[in-house]
Amino acid sequence: MTASPDLAQAVIRGQYRALAQAVSLVEREDPAAERLLAEIYSSTGRARIIGITGSPGAGKSTLVAALAKHYRARKMRVGIIAVDPTSPFTGGAILGDRIRMADLYTDRGVFIRSMATRGFMGGLAKATNDVVDLLDASGFDIVIVETVGVGQDEVDIIRTVQSNIVLLVPGMGDDIQAIKAGIMEIGDVFAVNKADRPGADRTVNEITMMMSLVEEHGDWIPPIVKTVASTNQGTGDLDAAIGKHFDHLQTSGELDRRNRERVRIRIETMLKEKFMDRLIGKTITRADYEQLLDDVLRKKGNPHDAAEGLLARISFGR
Repeated sequence: MTASPDLAQAVIRGQYRALAQAVSLVEREDPAAERLLAEIYSSTGRARIIGITGSPGAGKSTLVAALAKHYRARKMRVGIIAVDPTSPFTGGAILGDRIRMADLYTDRGVFIRSMATRGFMGGLAKATNDVVDLLDASGFDIVIVETVGVGQDEVDIIRTVQSNIVLLVPGMGDDIQAIKAGIMEIGDVFAVNKADRPGADRTVNEITMMMSLVEEHGDWIPPIVKTVASTNQGTGDLDAAIGKHFDHLQTSGELDRRNRERVRIRIETMLKEKFMDRLIGKTITRADYEQLLDDVLRKKGNPHDAAEGLLARISFGR
């Protein structure tokens, strides 16, 4: 599949079939995807981007579905990116999220896309930011990004979303999960899901205690909301907390800083990819590069000298 000249305009007009085609192009890293993303970029910047992260079994997919229904009741269009584990056999997404969101598929105001991590670290798929742009440009009011649920290393989400909700549950090793500093520092709002279980208040207290030790949040003190996503309890309170955080981002100037950081990370990531693509093929042949790897592997060289040697062969002039 290649991008037709009017595919970008069809995406901007909100046509679902065009959007699905565009997402497929991006996921496959089709050469046409780069031009498409460039054409739709000026139409981005209107959507509210929300992240949902937390440990496996915390009820992320159920909470995403509950939030989507809440926003749909307010006539808002909702795009959902559900990052799933990668199948070790096919390399595709294991579609557990789609099963839990099945009743949303008949709603034309909701667009759901499951994406495989394909070995990409940080709880996201490689193309997540690009798909967020596509949904944003296509006129969705809310874009929800659900991470894969890998635990403590799900920190890349903070570079993708505006407000990040960290989901915890009672009875899953509260003392241990509350000490996961990486996760605790990226939470803009904390949701204690399955709060009808024993130990919910204890989990709230532990999060409160941990927040007193975290200095990353500045003037914003993340609220803690108790939810029971399976019965839609607390969804409105969670939305209110997200709304207050977005207001804080706007009034404090933090929204501009986060958007700038997101742009910086994306440009630097693309630079690295383009640099490696041009390095191997123009500066050094693939066969010679593989030989270089073999030499380092057999201790005939070392990674530092190998990297410096490659840099020395590059001309950075026009």
